Amino acid sequence: MGHTNWLNEEEMNAWIAFISAATLVDRELDQQLKEDMGLSHLQYQILMTLNRAEAGAMRMTELAERIINSKSGLTYQIGQMEKAGLVTRRQCEWSKSGVLAEITAEGRATLERAAPGHVEAVREILIDVLTPEERKAVADGLGRVRDRIAERKQGGTCW
Repeated sequence: MGHTNWLNEEEMNAWIAFISAATLVDRELDQQLKEDMGLSHLQYQILMTLNRAEAGAMRMTELAERIINSKSGLTYQIGQMEKAGLVTRRQCEWSKSGVLAEITAEGRATLERAAPGHVEAVREILIDVLTPEERKAVADGLGRVRDRIAERKQGGTCW
């Protein structure tokens, strides 16, 4: 067993601030979307990601990786969203085992109605609290964290 490199006070403060802020931001955004649109934050992310995808469709495996969710969790969410008419599923033309998730016209309309309130909440909760320098530092630092984890996962199942 090796030596543990314990966090010093400054490092511990950064870690605790990150965990609590990340949890609270996600919770606040989830609540705002549920109250305004009846969507979870994850469902909003799915709609946003599909809307930005080529032809509004994406292979389920790639979608799960993009939104950082498990395949089974995504399958459940897509099933719920399919019942609501927001997305459809269809077989991949180029792969018998692949399934595509595709945003519907109703999904696009829902996203369009949800976006203004969601962006307002993101601004209020996070963006407007930080100075431009702090936003850049957060984006740079957390981008490196994301990239380091993604590099470690290359070659295997990402999420």
